[in-house]
Amino acid sequence: MTNARIRPAVAADVPAVKAVVDAAFRPYVARIGVVPVPMEADHAANVAAGRVFVAELPDDGGAGPVRVAGLVVLEPRTDHLYLDTVAVRPDAQGAGLGRLLLEFTEARARALGLPEIRLFTNAMMWENQTIYPRLGYETVERRVTGPYDRIHYRKRLR
Repeated sequence: MTNARIRPAVAADVPAVKAVVDAAFRPYVARIGVVPVPMEADHAANVAAGRVFVAELPDDGGAGPVRVAGLVVLEPRTDHLYLDTVAVRPDAQGAGLGRLLLEFTEARARALGLPEIRLFTNAMMWENQTIYPRLGYETVERRVTGPYDRIHYRKRLR
């Protein structure tokens, strides 16, 4: 994934941000039984607030036009960086872009002087229950909020 570039999203990226989130989370609608929260987010507001960072890839794998293939939505809090959303287009999954976005998140937390990253994932997204621990995240708790059964994680930065 060496040809990926991560940058802050701008207003013109909002349709691409929505497309990436919808494509990444759509497969979970049937499994969870409800629309995942990131699909209903106010993407324009998140972009305007500077919370969205997009990962661009060249369309042709080379130096041609670029497309938004993934993103993170980050919210600095007093004592941690909250990773609200990480999403990668299905056609870009499996090539390390998600890992690159998580590494970017860690670097962002460090740059902000924050000692840890926190996130949660739906318990029905069982793939994440192997990915996050493998990347150093520890389970903090499992909590049901309305129709969502969520597993909360944190990663302490050294």
